[in-house]
Amino acid sequence: MSIDPLQLVYQYHHESKHHPERYAPGPGGLDWATQPDPFRVYEGAPALDLDLGADCQTLAFTAARAGMRLDPSPLDLMHIGVLLELSFGLSAWKSYGHSRWALRCNPSSGNLHPTECYLVTTDQLHLEAGVYHYVSRDHSLEQRALFEPKLQTGSPSNGLVLALSSIHWREAWKYGLRAYRYCQHDAGHALAAVGYAAAALGWRVVRLGWSDAELAAALGLDRAQDFDPAEREAPDLALWVGDEEAPQATLDALLTAPRRFAGVANRLSPDHLDWYGIETVHQACERPTIEPKTDEKAPPLPPILPIECTASAANLIRRRRSAVAFDGTTQLPAEHWFAMLDALLPRSVLPPHDTWNRRPLIHLVLFVHWVEGVDPGLYVLLRDEAAISRLRPSLRDDWSWERVSNAPAHFSLWRLVQADARAAARGLSCHQDIAADSCFAVAMLAEFDAALKDGPWHYRELFWECGLLGQILYLEAEAAGVRGTGIGCFFDDAVHDLLGIRDSRWQSLYHFTVGGPLEDLRLQTEPPYAHLDRTAA
Repeated sequence: MSIDPLQLVYQYHHESKHHPERYAPGPGGLDWATQPDPFRVYEGAPALDLDLGADCQTLAFTAARAGMRLDPSPLDLMHIGVLLELSFGLSAWKSYGHSRWALRCNPSSGNLHPTECYLVTTDQLHLEAGVYHYVSRDHSLEQRALFEPKLQTGSPSNGLVLALSSIHWREAWKYGLRAYRYCQHDAGHALAAVGYAAAALGWRVVRLGWSDAELAAALGLDRAQDFDPAEREAPDLALWVGDEEAPQATLDALLTAPRRFAGVANRLSPDHLDWYGIETVHQACERPTIEPKTDEKAPPLPPILPIECTASAANLIRRRRSAVAFDGTTQLPAEHWFAMLDALLPRSVLPPHDTWNRRPLIHLVLFVHWVEGVDPGLYVLLRDEAAISRLRPSLRDDWSWERVSNAPAHFSLWRLVQADARAAARGLSCHQDIAADSCFAVAMLAEFDAALKDGPWHYRELFWECGLLGQILYLEAEAAGVRGTGIGCFFDDAVHDLLGIRDSRWQSLYHFTVGGPLEDLRLQTEPPYAHLDRTAA
């Protein structure tokens, strides 16, 4: 690559921005004849059906969010199935007229689901050592590769590697150039989904420092002959999931041991449009091997604010939905709002923050509409108190910066202005009513330049952090009896203009909104796996 990769990242970010007078380059209309198949399978790869065991998980969501864990579940095939069911499995089928589509536990922009999930494991119960691809539609594992010769790790297995990848075409079909951003959002949502699912099983999740090239080779994503050229998968990240730290010998073996691959990826669309900027930024953001850092612990915080919710973590995860409309009248009690915001603060021992465990680089601008005891207006929640010295000089001089008097003492929550913020929220979020008819809306601000100074691949991680926070808001909203939805369409620089941001030190990367949902009664809902005659053993 002749141009500096960092320059290419800034160029992509600029070119993929939406503006009130023009949107980022996109298809202009949807070609339904080329809509991607929502399920990737490897034709010719042996498949292994998994039992459906999520109903057997009893840990309360209130306990999971507070960091309580039951004794670790056995690392066997049934509980591996539960991990996948609660993080990547189907949550329901929806139908309207002759149309029918699946919802999943991990949310996705446009319900297009670019994120794929793989396991890399030593011998487990009824699971040979190798690489497996998860098919959410069938709740099954495809045996993508076996280790040859048989894997020898030198120590007993106490976990496995779960890895994520993205099919950029799935999002680009609908969203064009901006799709790369949405793929990264979805990776962050998926990372948080794994964190919650693992907590329900008493397991821990640790991010691994494998490079993109290493991960692609480990999963077989670098095997060009197995994929349509327009539907290749990009490696995202690898996680160790288990009840203890991963033995280094096991990790080394899982990463480098020879393997024999089987199967060819199904073709998702009969035709494609090329969005060359996506491949350019993908190459510019290639991640090298990263040594784990130990100096980025979250600041100490008091215990998370409690909530009232009787649902188990498993049930709450599976009933999560993305709202399509809000009633514009629901009032969110202040204590519920504060509890939601508290769950976003970086406590490294709580799920899903334990999957991240890095210094927070995403902070929240809050458009408050209907929160009892909190004046409507524009607010800022800093997830790191020290960030105020960096953010305040970058915003307008006339913001009031008043601490919210009834907020918990450990909150760095500031009111910028008291006002009706509904029109601003709607206008900035591509004129979508969901940003104005909610209890509150969010713009996630990233410490953009500071992150990219450490390497262009951090561009992806900023979106992952946004997606992780979005997943927290999804579940916290469900627990509070309301509903959330992510918003990827917003006018980037118009947000910055409102706030007074004049350079790239701070950038808005994701919007979100929470409110009282309006249900579309025309839609029919079906159970997620009624088409399978399969229950827990």
